[in-house]
Amino acid sequence: MLTTVVFDADETLLDLRPAVTGGLVAVLDEMRRRTPAAAGVTLAELESDWGAVFGELTAAPVMEIRRAALARSLTRAALADHLDEFADLFFARRFALTRPFPDVTPALATLRRRYTLGFATNGNSRAERCGLTGEFAFELYAHENGLPKKPAPEFYAAVVAAAGVPAGQIVYVGDSWEHDVVGPRRFGLRSVWLNRLGLPRPPGGPPDAEVSTIADLPAALAGLAVESDSADTVPAARVGVAGVDALGGRA
Repeated sequence: MLTTVVFDADETLLDLRPAVTGGLVAVLDEMRRRTPAAAGVTLAELESDWGAVFGELTAAPVMEIRRAALARSLTRAALADHLDEFADLFFARRFALTRPFPDVTPALATLRRRYTLGFATNGNSRAERCGLTGEFAFELYAHENGLPKKPAPEFYAAVVAAAGVPAGQIVYVGDSWEHDVVGPRRFGLRSVWLNRLGLPRPPGGPPDAEVSTIADLPAALAGLAVESDSADTVPAARVGVAGVDALGGRA
């Protein structure tokens, strides 16, 4: 039976996009305050700088990727020598604005009555800086103590070790198909895909369940089959606001 529920952070529990936008707005305002050369720089350009550097730095710590993106942005206004100052400004604003989605805290309270809860992320959204202090029995962060990012098998091995139970008793919940569905299942964990935007499922084996809101997670977990060997042969449950669907909640 399931004993442990482990969550991804960004865009799963945490509404990251408004926080990142707020951090970039603060950076842009300061750039424009410091030099007329920044007058023509746009927020869209600052947002695009992340994508411009991400491909080459995919495996790097998220903070390192953000600093590289900021360095690219500052170069647009000859401010690259001030990277440390602007990085401090960005991260201060980003963390000040990062908060859980409204559906998260009530659902965690419900789940905690039955399951051990964990927090395991590739990003730098530390629980205590994002409104989730004390919510989890354990927390794991990629690049701490040499831990590689998802979907490296070592990441999921660390989840299992931190949980202290067999992989089949753990369900991983997240918004990334590759990192939070495919990766955990390859390592023997169960998976729930959080699909807030109603996207079509990518090709490949289904998750054990799919939800559109964390509020539906308790019902989805209650509906999962106890026998892990049946999870790959029965269609995954889709849970809506009314609860488990006509598939009977089995996956």
